[in-house]
Amino acid sequence: QVQLVESGGGLVQAGESLRLSCTGSGTIFETNIMGWYRQVPGKERELVATESSGAVISYADSAKGRFTISRDNAKNTVQLQMNGLEPEDTAVYYCMMDQLGWRYWGQGTQVTVSS
Repeated sequence: QVQLVESGGGLVQAGESLRLSCTGSGTIFETNIMGWYRQVPGKERELVATESSGAVISYADSAKGRFTISRDNAKNTVQLQMNGLEPEDTAVYYCMMDQLGWRYWGQGTQVTVSS
């Protein structure tokens, strides 16, 4: 089993920045993908950014140029630096890990961007 705990959400104004962090614990193998999804009420959870343990990175189009994902394999952590936040970025952000065919989720952290 894998446990993921997020931190760093909050309320900011448009144009400001936030940094989300996630720490994984439990049975974690060297090969995995960690990243971030987000969800607003009434909509499906959507990809924000992921990074594999081999440093392959993917971004949603909405995140490109504004968000930066990074991870520390030794510490099983992943961060998401979000700059230039917009009201449309308001959502619950979930940390995720894909490992051996299983997907794990954190409990989510709320990000609210006011205009």
